[in-house]
Amino acid sequence: MIDNTSNTGYLIEDLVLSSSECHELIHSFLPQTAKHAGIRHLMSNPKVSKLAYDPRLIKIAKRFLGHCAYPFRATLFDKSKTANWLVTWHQDTALPLKSEFNMLDWGPWSKKEGIIYAHAPTWALSRVIALRVHFDDSTSENGPLKIISGSHLEGVLSDQEILSYRKMHKSIECLVKQGGILAMRPLLIHSSSKSLIDKPRRVLHIEYADSLKLAPNIELAIA
Repeated sequence: MIDNTSNTGYLIEDLVLSSSECHELIHSFLPQTAKHAGIRHLMSNPKVSKLAYDPRLIKIAKRFLGHCAYPFRATLFDKSKTANWLVTWHQDTALPLKSEFNMLDWGPWSKKEGIIYAHAPTWALSRVIALRVHFDDSTSENGPLKIISGSHLEGVLSDQEILSYRKMHKSIECLVKQGGILAMRPLLIHSSSKSLIDKPRRVLHIEYADSLKLAPNIELAIA
């Protein structure tokens, strides 16, 4: 049965990973994150893939997706005083795909590091959930994610519609301890501010779908 937290579009699960698990995982990324604010397309990393299929994460994803949850994309975000950025209010609408096709409501198309992407319609994005694994405490000072609860139910919105919706609804700061997981729907309107302190906020963002084949001739790529 799908959990009723799907109505809010998010949940926070504390203490899913131990401190030692977090340290072991982030240590494998340190040489790469030293020069970058994040790393895309990490499903090819054996440690990331193992974590993505961990029963603890699959169980959380299934609370939103139902009986099946398949990881297909993983991205590391490494926000710190030296790699700092502001993210304005938006929805996550681009999906990695195995091949291009011509279908209404898909696009525009792009390619990132050899992976084909298209902005997807509401019906496809409603079959996706993202789990944000926190390797550090997320606090009010280090640029935590802010969300508007239930906003995913509005479907895909234009930039102007997102701004108008934001003005009419309160936001929530998602503060998550090390080892905790924030699960969120991609269409949930969200943002984050710059970090105010010299302390990292490293998050592994893993996305799951109820099937890699969303429709005939529409298949998600592993990225």
